[in-house]
Amino acid sequence: MGLEDLPHNFLTGRVEDLVKWARRSSVWPVTFGLACCAIEMMAAGAADYDLSRFGMEVFRNSPRQADLMIVAGRVSQKMAPVLRQVYDQMMEPKWVISMGVCASSGGMFNNYAIVQGVDQIIPVDVYVPGCPPSPETLMHAILTLHEKIRTGEITKRRAEGRPLEIDAPSSSPWVPGNPQAVQIGTPR
Repeated sequence: MGLEDLPHNFLTGRVEDLVKWARRSSVWPVTFGLACCAIEMMAAGAADYDLSRFGMEVFRNSPRQADLMIVAGRVSQKMAPVLRQVYDQMMEPKWVISMGVCASSGGMFNNYAIVQGVDQIIPVDVYVPGCPPSPETLMHAILTLHEKIRTGEITKRRAEGRPLEIDAPSSSPWVPGNPQAVQIGTPR
């Protein structure tokens, strides 16, 4: 019996808020840097930007210990099955940030070797624009994700019928209904 099976009242509402606070305060990303965006992702974890103030102390090398995947850079057709395998090995709840224009839409690489958007392989929660995006933009995307976790928008994905796991055949890839793009400025 999970939290979603309990009737909603004052006590379960407060427990749900506590769970959401704990989830957003301890998001651990898995390292999946593929190109130049990975340098900016590493810079965001360094002392100048310090992601540890958001509870992201360390980038995990094992997907079994992580709940956030930051796909930084272009994804080739050969890397796509590996990306999907790493995503499948992550524990629920799990979130994905698509960092950079190459990961989000294929970028300038419009050819047979590059996947034209990582959302064809895995569901994406937040898109980060730029080539490459600055560490500040990645931090804004992380704050946007924290806000989505706090408001419960991501957990509504199951209620709307959009699965977290892709069960569709390979001929019809999962396409997000309403992607969340990062807007420069202060998150709500």
